[in-house]
Amino acid sequence: MLLLVLKAYAKLIRFDFYLARGNFAALRDRVRRCPVRRTAASSNIALIASAVDMACIWYWKEVLCLQRSAATACLLKEAGISAQMIIGVQQLPFKAHAWVEVAGRVVNDKPYVREMYAVLDHG
Repeated sequence: MLLLVLKAYAKLIRFDFYLARGNFAALRDRVRRCPVRRTAASSNIALIASAVDMACIWYWKEVLCLQRSAATACLLKEAGISAQMIIGVQQLPFKAHAWVEVAGRVVNDKPYVREMYAVLDHG
């Protein structure tokens, strides 16, 4: 588990660089290009989501949902699990949010998040 938390922490750092530069398109493209490992999925989805949550606790600043979701999606793909980072918006009051889904099921947020936000982008 410690190794997985360290991998998640490294992903948070990597995606923090994209956010610091305001390069949201490059972040989204990086997640989309992250290949799904062709080996059988040996990792547990909940274990990976928990490792990212743990890394977020120890991160030196607040982790944004986009950063957390990008890290989660890439770690899942590296474990052989086909994951999608979803970006949604809410009109009033205006809010944007990101989460990860596997086979249409939300894995790193509340299961009803899709009801609260209209999907803007997925990849």
